[in-house]
Amino acid sequence: MTRAILLFPDPRLKKTCAPIGRITPDIEALADDMLAAMYAAPGVGLAAPQVGVLSRLFVMDCTKDPEAPRAPVVMVNPEIVSTSDTLNVYEEGCLSFPDQYADVTRPAEVRMRWTGLDGRVHERDFDGLWATCAQHELDHLNGKLFIDHIGPMKRQLIARRMTKIKRELARA
Repeated sequence: MTRAILLFPDPRLKKTCAPIGRITPDIEALADDMLAAMYAAPGVGLAAPQVGVLSRLFVMDCTKDPEAPRAPVVMVNPEIVSTSDTLNVYEEGCLSFPDQYADVTRPAEVRMRWTGLDGRVHERDFDGLWATCAQHELDHLNGKLFIDHIGPMKRQLIARRMTKIKRELARA
């Protein structure tokens, strides 16, 4: 089942998500559904609140080469262990904000710790788009959106555009 991706300004996108107690078949199915929705969109990351589930889980696959095999990562209860002092500016978008982009500054490298679907704790360093994506998706789990990282004028412009897009979709 491909789950519908919530669009801003859905209030669930601003909620802090609850930790996941253990890996269950429901959590595995949620991760599979989220990966399917992310690839179909297409996108490089998707957090559980974006499909209306307020749990600490996100998926990502920043493999850009269409010839390369997929490299999905599923993070349950993810956390940042450390970040680089070096910053990176990346033009971010979000599946909950179709066709809206803004430059966001974040640490260029990040070390993440999470529980995998195998029930084990994993730790890995990410850089480039992978680092940006991991931080963007973790923000979602804390009720923070990429527009929260940009100036008020640009944030208002995107918010107004999204309200208009959502209104037009409701009419269709």
